[in-house]
Amino acid sequence: MATPASDVLRGTLDLLILKTLTLEPMHGWGINQRIQQVSRGALDANQGSLYPALQRLGQRGWIESEWRPSDNNRRARFYRLTAQGRRAVTQEALNWRRYVAAVELILQIE
Repeated sequence: MATPASDVLRGTLDLLILKTLTLEPMHGWGINQRIQQVSRGALDANQGSLYPALQRLGQRGWIESEWRPSDNNRRARFYRLTAQGRRAVTQEALNWRRYVAAVELILQIE
């Protein structure tokens, strides 16, 4: 039986969006689809979390957006990393790995 996709935590979602956008510019639905695909369905960036995260990243200057037609000729906002955002991916990934290592230490307590 498949387990339902887990909602992604705020700071984690920011990193996942940044990492996803290192591949190519994408619209919000495409970002969510890529996160689901790469996580093999384990993670779901729902709209209530995804779009505020995109706004937050834009306010930090890490992403930019523009309106253009999607693959199915619908008007969609496409997001892309800025130079500052590319640098942030590296730092945020490092911060995430430190966090995971610290949580792992705590989980090992017997």
